[in-house]
Amino acid sequence: MDIALLSRLLGLRVAWRRRDRWDAGQIAGYQEQALRELRRVAYSGSEFYRRHHAGLLDAPLEQLPVVTKAELMAKFDQAVTVPGLRLADVEDHLHTLSETGGDPGVPWKGRWWAAATADTTGRRGIFIWDRSEWGTVLASYARANDWAGISAGLSRPLKVAVVSSRVPTHQSAVVGASLRSRLVPTLRLDVTAPMKETVAALNDFQPRSLVGYASALRPLAAEQRAGRLAIAPEAVMSASEVLSAQAAAEMEAAWGSRPFDVYAATETAGIASPCSYRNSHVYEDLVIVEPVDQAGGPVPLGTVGTRLLVTVLFSRTLPLIRYEMSDRVAIGGQGCPCGRSFALLKTVEGRVEDVLLLPGREGPVSVHPNVFHNVLDEAAVAGWQVIQEPSALRVLLAGMAKDVSADRIRSELAAALASSGVVGTQLDIRLVESVERTALGKAPLVRGLPRKS
Repeated sequence: MDIALLSRLLGLRVAWRRRDRWDAGQIAGYQEQALRELRRVAYSGSEFYRRHHAGLLDAPLEQLPVVTKAELMAKFDQAVTVPGLRLADVEDHLHTLSETGGDPGVPWKGRWWAAATADTTGRRGIFIWDRSEWGTVLASYARANDWAGISAGLSRPLKVAVVSSRVPTHQSAVVGASLRSRLVPTLRLDVTAPMKETVAALNDFQPRSLVGYASALRPLAAEQRAGRLAIAPEAVMSASEVLSAQAAAEMEAAWGSRPFDVYAATETAGIASPCSYRNSHVYEDLVIVEPVDQAGGPVPLGTVGTRLLVTVLFSRTLPLIRYEMSDRVAIGGQGCPCGRSFALLKTVEGRVEDVLLLPGREGPVSVHPNVFHNVLDEAAVAGWQVIQEPSALRVLLAGMAKDVSADRIRSELAAALASSGVVGTQLDIRLVESVERTALGKAPLVRGLPRKS
């Protein structure tokens, strides 16, 4: 691991532990100061933000216009604050990494780390960080371990196994490669690899912390319960996908404790994670989150927004101010036995893309993924997936529970959809060895038809 990067990571972890004792006033004061500095940097170095916020340079945050991924990528060269940094060059770098299987933990040109988001809305995003920013990104993920109560240090290295994407342009791959060191021995496993290989590698490595997509951890929990996997992680961290109650229960049955559901994104790095009481706290010193309704107005505490606006307080190279994400999130109040005053993350329902539009008697009907969870969570042994096609829903079951049949699943799903007002949608039930994954190795539970950006 880069020594300067390691030094920054360790320094931030120490400094941030003091922030755990901040009260609400201190958190708000820090946010105000950090936002002021972010806007100063953005307006002095980014032509895009000077124009985007024209006439509003002194306006409150909530009055500033939203920034979409499509807008940001279209104006990337004007949005960055570093002269001469070009999107085409970053894309060439990421393409070379993919083609050559290069090490994503090695900084590009000795000073930049870059990653790409999944292309779920027609335009993938490219994001880049300098050494200082990347140290903060790594520290945000390390905070999840700290808040979960997992000790790590020079005298006791933290052995981490990460089951996610090995695609070098994906942030999980860049983070894993960057953290690999004597302090954090890291086993990076490809989520698409054969299960026997993954189980053998984990049995040999014996991680203290197991990190992965929910869709990767659930079949591993089944392997543990079957006796083929024999590991005893101190903590299981689910990230990057919605963790259902059923999947969490299966992981708890396998490893003896509830998994920690870490909320993060490529654009922001860590956003929230649970403390030892399993209450998820927002990293308010790193990101300002605004759940909003369809019209862009704020929603009350505890109410799930239609989308989420994020302002990343440490972003400098590519500032993100009121950047739009499609997550459906509810933020609660404050107060937790752990003593932290950071706001509570109440709900992450999933992405807007996970809500299907299906034909109804009076026009299209929005079907929330919970309709499928209610039927399929206990029906599949190692995961399920619903894929919308023009004339049908393809339902994939990775293993089937006892006393469950394809006919029964078809009947129960048909009834659930009918009660939601859906008509005329065919169900194609298939038993498969594993669910389908994207190029980045993710397995979205409910995948709609491609949407235009």
